[in-house]
Amino acid sequence: MRYAPHNYQRYCIDRVISQPEIGLFLDMGLGKSSITLTAVNELLYNRFQARKVLVIAPKKVAELTWTTEAKKWDHLKHLRVSVCLGSERDRIRALNKPADIYVINRENVSWLVGHYGNDWPFDMLIIDELSSFKSHSAKRFKDLKKVRPHIRRIVGLTGTPAPNGIMDLWSQVYLLDGGKRLYDSITKFRARYFDEYQADAYGRRGYSTKAGAFEMVSRNIQDLCISMKAADYLELPDLIEHEVWVALDDKAKAAYREMEKQMILSLPEGEEITAMNGAALSNKLLQLCNGAVYDENGEYHEVHNCKIEAMLETIEQLHGQRVLVFYSFKHDKDRILKALPKSLRIRELKKPEDQIDWNNGEIDVLLAHPASAGHGLNLQEGGNHMIWFGLNWSLELYQQAVARLYRQGQKEKVIVHHLLVKGGRDEDVAAAIRDKTVTQDELIARLKARIVEIRRLN
Repeated sequence: MRYAPHNYQRYCIDRVISQPEIGLFLDMGLGKSSITLTAVNELLYNRFQARKVLVIAPKKVAELTWTTEAKKWDHLKHLRVSVCLGSERDRIRALNKPADIYVINRENVSWLVGHYGNDWPFDMLIIDELSSFKSHSAKRFKDLKKVRPHIRRIVGLTGTPAPNGIMDLWSQVYLLDGGKRLYDSITKFRARYFDEYQADAYGRRGYSTKAGAFEMVSRNIQDLCISMKAADYLELPDLIEHEVWVALDDKAKAAYREMEKQMILSLPEGEEITAMNGAALSNKLLQLCNGAVYDENGEYHEVHNCKIEAMLETIEQLHGQRVLVFYSFKHDKDRILKALPKSLRIRELKKPEDQIDWNNGEIDVLLAHPASAGHGLNLQEGGNHMIWFGLNWSLELYQQAVARLYRQGQKEKVIVHHLLVKGGRDEDVAAAIRDKTVTQDELIARLKARIVEIRRLN
């Protein structure tokens, strides 16, 4: 296929070529992979300013996206891409294979650093989903930081650089510029842009953003990063959010209210599931909205089928249109697979072939967890309907998952069906997503308010 970049893509390509350290904070669907590969091709074969390129990506993206993107465009088909996944033996074999670009999943970054030590061979690094390095205390960040001086060119790609606030930016920007713009330590960064306070009775500390900090940080990194929103550059079909309200039956409603009021659920077998704090209680309530809860041994207990029935009715109303279903918990997946009609072609998104078959129209219902299908996968050719069986805490994961269908190349209106228990915990999560404030603190605050109200009424 002939590559005809949009003006904004050409601008980004030129910046990647001319700027050794850059962050492309581009919204989903703006073509980050094609932009980056086009720049890499120029640097490798025309300007000789890069020799050996490493791509770090989420596992699902590493499996297929970069090789598929290189094969897709006429001007990139000569690029040799080696995917370094699987066993240690498989990874070493792939690393020893002659190639231009080596792709590895982020879980193996520490292994890769240890494998090469001081003989780090990659002079150019691309981090696909830079936001997965937002934790300054994570081992993969610390290990990548060790080899950063050996890297002459670096490109950081993400559509959500600060899903939980500007605290997330420090480690990402540090990998790009070595601490030039946002200080060389997290301690200095916090002292400049945050106020510290005692978060709880155990002495744990919390941080609140100082007035004007966001604007100051944005100014400091504006020469380093390009930020663009898809709505400003793409003509996309409409995105329609459809709320499917689920009414619990009397037994399920009683169980839910007992858990909500007492922070404890007595099971018919005589067992008890306890939630010792707000976060655990919130998680239990989300499980219960979906129809089952885990006990302390990791076994799940089915409480109701109300949401399963709502999902089946929604699929029936689609009259044969293909649908992508996102689940939250493993017991969701198990129960969904058991309930779906055997006449449907059902698949769980696990392998690259699943993505290909979905886009070829060979799957009726594709099951996926947002954490494994949230970045880089192109699923827009396979359908335009999405069902969220259960919502999750992460705004970033939610937005990325929706963007698997709602992206460049989608020809139909994308309809996102949210299955929500009326008055349940997932209604709170849905409201927080609409407000773009999905953080654990926000959801716990909503939970506390609900508990206070329930206890006042009782």
